[in-house]
Amino acid sequence: MTETAKPDLRPANPRFSSGPCTKRPGWTPDALRDAALGRSHRAKVGKGKLKQAIDKTRALLGVPDGYRIGIVPASDTGAVEMALWSLLGARGVHMLAWESFGSGWVSDVVKQLKLDDVEVLEADYGQLPDLDQVEFNRDVVFTWNGTTSGVRVPNGDFIPSDRAGLTICDATSAAFAQDLPFDKLDVVTFSWQKVLGGEGGHGVLVLSPRAVERLETYTPPWPLPKIFRMTKGGRLIEGIFEGATINTPSMLCVEDYLDALGWAEQIGGLPALLQRADENAGVVADFVARTAWIDFLAERPETRSNTSVCLTIVDPRFKALSEDRQAAFAKELVAVVEAEGVALDIGAYRDAPAGLRIWTGATVEKSDLEALMPWLDWAFKTQIAVLESAA
Repeated sequence: MTETAKPDLRPANPRFSSGPCTKRPGWTPDALRDAALGRSHRAKVGKGKLKQAIDKTRALLGVPDGYRIGIVPASDTGAVEMALWSLLGARGVHMLAWESFGSGWVSDVVKQLKLDDVEVLEADYGQLPDLDQVEFNRDVVFTWNGTTSGVRVPNGDFIPSDRAGLTICDATSAAFAQDLPFDKLDVVTFSWQKVLGGEGGHGVLVLSPRAVERLETYTPPWPLPKIFRMTKGGRLIEGIFEGATINTPSMLCVEDYLDALGWAEQIGGLPALLQRADENAGVVADFVARTAWIDFLAERPETRSNTSVCLTIVDPRFKALSEDRQAAFAKELVAVVEAEGVALDIGAYRDAPAGLRIWTGATVEKSDLEALMPWLDWAFKTQIAVLESAA
């Protein structure tokens, strides 16, 4: 068996996880020195930091005045569940799914909420459903960017301004990396652990005035856990959206989020974040264009994510393997680059087709991705040589 020479250059930071994602460049624990540790989140200092996080989020993302922003428990999942359990049931629902998390929301609505009037529009991994088929007289639930498939909606043009239903958008791997048209979105959710590299456990929930109106005029027929309740006496609990969180947040995590927001401001705000993610994804796109054995899982270029880039192995020798052996090959490829210390956590999501998933959000340095690409080629050639020698 002929050995393939290892590349000379290694990424300075091998962290390419799709969540929690790598910290911002230059981050050290010293960034947390001003955290309000050992203080109540309801004390002036705690509320002040939470309100600051909300205000900076609004400014950085360009969230319109009149939209509420709340910090909620249980990461993006908690934010989505709050929206589903609190808002749905007033009219029919159209669920969109083309990857694991979208399918999870379908399961919650159909099997847990057990709504009767539900239409489901699905597509396989790598594809996007026909968005012209979405019925906006219904409430519509969808992911903006499919973290586990690398497929995103290209823009918000498919959403009418005069829609009757609400649009509920899981935007956790899109916020801060893709342009979200808030005028087309009534609920937007995300977590700090994605594009800005914050710590896990906290979600952000953004509500349009239309969503607030629904909350204040509609009461779901099912019991709501305390952490889901956003109204009292038929009125929105405004404190949730002014820094009085529903449950106790980690002030350490809040400080970390403030640090990430501050870094984003310093480098040029949202345009700079979008540019960094686009350029990072471009490094992978250039590699795919010149490499025969690999391709994007997303079939159409306009739907390819610039954060959670999902790749599939298309080499005929790999495709000739059974599904189990394909999965084993991909896992071994991931293990090889991890053992070399050049890429951590780049395996495809457990429910997705066998392959690679490389995070290219704004906290990743372009130079690290450029250094990684030759290592992927080396790892593949090494594993193919092992496969052929065993044949």
